[in-house]
Amino acid sequence: MTLDVSFAAVDRATELFQGLRRELDLESFGINLMVLQPRKRLRVHTHERQDEVYLVLEGTLTLMAEGEPHELGVDQLARVGPGTRRQLTNPTSEKVVILALGAAGKHEGRDAVAWSDWDEEGPGREPRDVPLPDDLPIT
Repeated sequence: MTLDVSFAAVDRATELFQGLRRELDLESFGINLMVLQPRKRLRVHTHERQDEVYLVLEGTLTLMAEGEPHELGVDQLARVGPGTRRQLTNPTSEKVVILALGAAGKHEGRDAVAWSDWDEEGPGREPRDVPLPDDLPIT
């Protein structure tokens, strides 16, 4: 089996945009870190095919959707569908840090297989058929 793992680190000090998709060598969806300084706003835009999800990591984002403002605080998410115009704005005096994820097409769920431990061989089983392992011991 070939090991296919990549790593990246978010840079909350980035000027505006950190494209994590390329850093992680992703092909199936986009992921970007965006930092909006106080009173900064981005372009009004839309996507023809992709959904976008915004997760606020720091600050309060005002997401404009078809001209209507929606405030999102830390740990809140919003999805904006294709064809809906949106604009990310920061009318506050604090910076806003968000993670934006975008994808198009139908999600392929339930494609996982699982094993009970690293020593189990074979093709794997449906995850719901494999019990969760015991908690790690206290060290």
